[in-house]
Amino acid sequence: MKKLFNRLFKGIVCAAVCGAAVLGTFGLAACGGDNNDSTDNGHDVHVPVSVYAPDGAPALALANLIESEKTPSSRYKFETTIVKADVIRTCVTGEAPKADFCILPVNLAATLLGTGETYQMLGTVTNGNMYFLTTDDNPTLTTENLSTLVGKSIGVVQLNNVPGLTLQAVLGNAGVPYTVMGNDNTVDPAKVNLRAFADATTVAPNAGCDYYLCPEPAVSAKIKGTASAAKPFKLAGDLQQLHNGGYPQAVIVARKAFIEGNDGAVKIVTDALKASEEYLKTAKAEDVLVSLRTAYAEGLAPSFNAQNLTSDVIAHCSVRFTASKDCKNDVNAFLQELISVNESFTKTVADGFFYMG
Repeated sequence: MKKLFNRLFKGIVCAAVCGAAVLGTFGLAACGGDNNDSTDNGHDVHVPVSVYAPDGAPALALANLIESEKTPSSRYKFETTIVKADVIRTCVTGEAPKADFCILPVNLAATLLGTGETYQMLGTVTNGNMYFLTTDDNPTLTTENLSTLVGKSIGVVQLNNVPGLTLQAVLGNAGVPYTVMGNDNTVDPAKVNLRAFADATTVAPNAGCDYYLCPEPAVSAKIKGTASAAKPFKLAGDLQQLHNGGYPQAVIVARKAFIEGNDGAVKIVTDALKASEEYLKTAKAEDVLVSLRTAYAEGLAPSFNAQNLTSDVIAHCSVRFTASKDCKNDVNAFLQELISVNESFTKTVADGFFYMG
């Protein structure tokens, strides 16, 4: 009996040791076996963090974050994806939204997330990239000479979206009468005549308007492309300056459930965004393209490329981060302006929508 007991005891000990060895091996594999998941600063595992942005100017705001991720220094692994503008809403909607952080047009963020129940706004990231083009001797537009537009026509890319509504708000606030042209393109001599253009590809010197409101990078490309034409385009002012130096074009939101317990990640993202303005001032355009290229969703034909992204274009995209606590009043006022032009375009937001940390 004693021998039997000894054999059983040895068997139990052996099983325990072997089991511990197996568990230890498994634990090592789970926590540090993959170099992509381990860090160099004492943390066991990178926490994946999903960041999304629409293609175009808003994506520039993430270039600095993408660049900094080449040498990660925290336990968070930021996975940035740039998608088509018309699908960005899918990143923050549904029962289990996939974005921990997401950049959205301000009107869309307000409409989809304005209750503050699922996402909160950390701040604004871009402040407008719309500029006027004209030909001949038409003057550059300023807040002092808007009345000279009466009887003239402006071709507006995105007339029924933020750019067009912002222009209408500017004219309304200045007391300058305007009208939206009908299909016959008849000009009202007593008003500023706004004509809708589907996109910038249809804007040309002979397209029939006195001025055109277009986004970058199309503006710079059209000035360059018509330089040798009989009636070349020239820059004739910008919508941002007509609207008090800018307007909250795009904002960044964070998933509320993620914010709780991950304030370190929030700080990393906001710090990177704060540094973006200076980074983009000094970075070469080709280096910015290299950074963004790693984030484009599969199959996406990006707005920016080696032919159209320059330091001037980057500057014209007005990338500048302002925290919610400093821009809350401006965002609320701008949303109200948009609603005053088209009451069904967007919504007002709850106080809880703004992250004040």
